[in-house]
Amino acid sequence: MRTRAVLISLVAASAVLGLAGSAQAATGDVVVFSTEAQPLDVYRDPVGCRQLPTVAHVLTNQTDRPVRVYGNPFCLGPSVVVQPGYGTHVPGGAGSFSA
Repeated sequence: MRTRAVLISLVAASAVLGLAGSAQAATGDVVVFSTEAQPLDVYRDPVGCRQLPTVAHVLTNQTDRPVRVYGNPFCLGPSVVVQPGYGTHVPGGAGSFSA
């Protein structure tokens, strides 16, 4: 039982430190394509956690840092890393990204 409590504390601390460490702004744009009927969503010099549009389809990373894409609106849990100059399909509905 004690081991489990220590493990939970370590996971919580690393999550907090991970979010605090990502607070530095990336230079450049993250561009999100949703549909042909909508203009692109452009996030200039993004910092922190940003929720993706509801119908987001593709994210391109045109910044100088890796971007993480999450399947939830809180930038928590498993993520896909998108390196500068690359893109990825994104989960529809409630996804987010952090730069």
